[in-house]
Amino acid sequence: MDKERKSEGALPWSIRLGTIAGIAIYVHATFLFIIAFVAVQHWQIDGSWASALRGALFILAVFGCVVLHELGHALAAKRYGIRTRNITLLPIGGLAQLERMPEKPMQELVVALAGPAVNVIIAIALGVSILLFDAAQEWSTLEIARGSFLERLLVVNLFLIVFNMLPAFPMDGGRALRAILAMRMAYGRATQIAAQLGQGMALLFGFIGIFFNPFLIFIALFVWIGAGQEASATLTRIALEGEPVQNAMITEFQTISPEDTLDEVVQVMLRGSQQDFPVMFGDSLIGIVTRNDLINALAKGQLNATAGEIVQRDIPSARPDQILTAVLPLLQQHNTVPVILGGRLVGLLTRENVGEYLMVRTALDRRD
Repeated sequence: MDKERKSEGALPWSIRLGTIAGIAIYVHATFLFIIAFVAVQHWQIDGSWASALRGALFILAVFGCVVLHELGHALAAKRYGIRTRNITLLPIGGLAQLERMPEKPMQELVVALAGPAVNVIIAIALGVSILLFDAAQEWSTLEIARGSFLERLLVVNLFLIVFNMLPAFPMDGGRALRAILAMRMAYGRATQIAAQLGQGMALLFGFIGIFFNPFLIFIALFVWIGAGQEASATLTRIALEGEPVQNAMITEFQTISPEDTLDEVVQVMLRGSQQDFPVMFGDSLIGIVTRNDLINALAKGQLNATAGEIVQRDIPSARPDQILTAVLPLLQQHNTVPVILGGRLVGLLTRENVGEYLMVRTALDRRD
């Protein structure tokens, strides 16, 4: 199960629920606390377990709408040949992890709007169902905590549409804004403008939250951090565009054999700054022993175990002539990616070395 979760790029502490349209669906363990919290809140109203169950079912229905929202993004991306690694349910909503962002602004616009479009369809279906089968109250009086199950679910979907379409990166509205700006200017500049606007709205949310609703402060932090991370990742991708893997890979590195004990591997690690070690059988690469796996084995008292016993054998590799930006998604899953040429190990690509190469490139660009 751990290998499956890692291969699909799922977050730690995530529980796999199954697959929809070939996309793995996960729920983060913290989401279970939300269900329990809402159930307790409903139980306290009249001390009825039926009320607690209704509260829990309502939250499950809400996050069912969130899954459909994320599937909208995923299926729109699939239309452009972009695979979605997984969808994870979090207490703050859903997260669809695409392997890469769409290359063309119009494609990104379609993918960004696909999620809210699903909520529009759900809201219309709920509205028609309420009019036909439910005794609806006045539309102006609908609230998330009042009304029937369907009415409250309708209010939630209307909220999701409005909230996600705010022009604040990294929400859907911010991505749509970037796509529109990118049709008229450089992609990097469009990203910076969308991120700055998103962080500006985060400051506004935080200020309002201080005086009216503390939950807005939580949203503000999410938007601020997300906007910064998205801008940084995009600008990194732009800076490395067209660069081959061989420019950023490590060519001087230590290897170990599968018969080496962990005590011997520790001595190799302490003599240098290398964190992960290729395990070689002659000239053939067996896999990688990572620092984390080494430390975990030592903590279990496996000092006399061998490298072959803890080696990760399913590590993806890259070619020296491969474009670096195409390999960056692999570095999100693995700290070290072996570089293979003609069946031989010729280098290692690590997150740290890519970061150092980026700093050098940025310094040289500033000098010019």
